[in-house]
Amino acid sequence: MSVQIQKSYEPKAGVGTLYLVSTPIGNLEDMTYRAVRILKEVDCIAAEDTRQTRKLLTHFEIQTRLVSYHEHNKMASGPELIRLIGEGRSIALVSDAGMPAISDPGYDLAKLAAEADIPVVPIPGANAALSALIVSGLPTERFLFVGFLPREKKKLKDELERISHIQATLLFYESPHRVMKTLEVMAEVWEDGPIAIARELTKRHEEIVRGSISECLELFRTKEALGEFCIAVDRSNAGERADAEAESWWTELSIEEHVARYERESGDRKEAMKRAAADRGVSRRDIYNALIP
Repeated sequence: MSVQIQKSYEPKAGVGTLYLVSTPIGNLEDMTYRAVRILKEVDCIAAEDTRQTRKLLTHFEIQTRLVSYHEHNKMASGPELIRLIGEGRSIALVSDAGMPAISDPGYDLAKLAAEADIPVVPIPGANAALSALIVSGLPTERFLFVGFLPREKKKLKDELERISHIQATLLFYESPHRVMKTLEVMAEVWEDGPIAIARELTKRHEEIVRGSISECLELFRTKEALGEFCIAVDRSNAGERADAEAESWWTELSIEEHVARYERESGDRKEAMKRAAADRGVSRRDIYNALIP
């Protein structure tokens, strides 16, 4: 693969541009001047849900042609949009709300465009995950956007266990009818820790719930879950806690059980006694004396 350099403000002759245009996640005042201008100037707008996008275009008096591009038609629609851009037309891609290509099929179109050496230009704006992060009160220097978690409980548990070692603030999208289930599995898989749950961001009923996993779980047992949710979980010390737990696995064992465990692994009792002594911060003689009947 050769290196590809895109000069966003130096248009290629005869080739259009794919604009990834952010739209409001609730409050229409979050629409940027640049986003409105681009949507008016492009040849057409590709939308995840044309009915939803049409309301936005009507509000801002945008009359640009609207076409459909979503998960179920992307295999046919994507190449056709790329062909049009290759012929010199510029297209804006929008999602239902927020930044396109985040947890929606916009990624596939951006990938196709990049592979075809077509300029892909971001038009920044509102994003639910980052909005939730900055108001969460949790660490922001390192974070991971996980997106939507699996629906089935076993797969959900497996996914949380898979990412349990990551030292960062983890960000999840969740629907109202699954918030309780997700919190229950988090409480089962992870140790209790700080969490923030944001709902209806930028809308009239915007609400941020901050507490521990167990406290928020208890709250939502009696609180009706309404609106779209973003969950932020502080896992910045996850690796340290996991290491500490791994190092102290033997604390509930007797000295005999501790040595026996290492002996089964190594097949050497003297080596097992040495390792047990190192774990407990004592001499090998102390371990030997403790094992004398």
